[in-house]
Amino acid sequence: MKNLSRRTRARVLTGAVATLGAGTFGAVSASAGTPDAAAKAAVTADAGDKHLTRSTHLTVAAATKAAQATLDAAKKENQRVSVAVVDRNGNTVVTLRGDGAGPQSYESAEKKAYTAVSWNAPTSELAKRLEQAPNLKDIPGTLFLAGGAPVTAKGAPVAGIGVAGAPSGDLDEKFAKAGVAALGR
Repeated sequence: MKNLSRRTRARVLTGAVATLGAGTFGAVSASAGTPDAAAKAAVTADAGDKHLTRSTHLTVAAATKAAQATLDAAKKENQRVSVAVVDRNGNTVVTLRGDGAGPQSYESAEKKAYTAVSWNAPTSELAKRLEQAPNLKDIPGTLFLAGGAPVTAKGAPVAGIGVAGAPSGDLDEKFAKAGVAALGR
């Protein structure tokens, strides 16, 4: 590549900075409208586009409420557990590790929550399916042990709650269901 003179480099740099500044100003200007106006425009665009779908997700406040209710249910029975709440896509929204919960419980709770929302079924039921399809356990990110419960809205899964750390999966699942129930209150 040919060496550019100092003057040419300065012009190129000035042009690049001006272009970048104009792009940034345009982006800021485009988003400077009121949030209500932007929301109304998005709804209008969504209504007219048949290629888009909507999905329902728990708010962070609802996920936190469910996680805390789960942890409280376990604490009433002197159990030290971790709880995870994942959204419809399996992304972790909230995790709480109870006092004294084992180090393995955190990851197990997330995997149970992911498994429950993925199949829209309690993980205790899914664990029974392994007898007919043992290769299910090979799906990355899943854990087919009791302790996960789906959260549904109009029959569709919107989140999963996973619990790990109690002496049995049945207890883990009981606590997860307490978290689901807390969302109905």
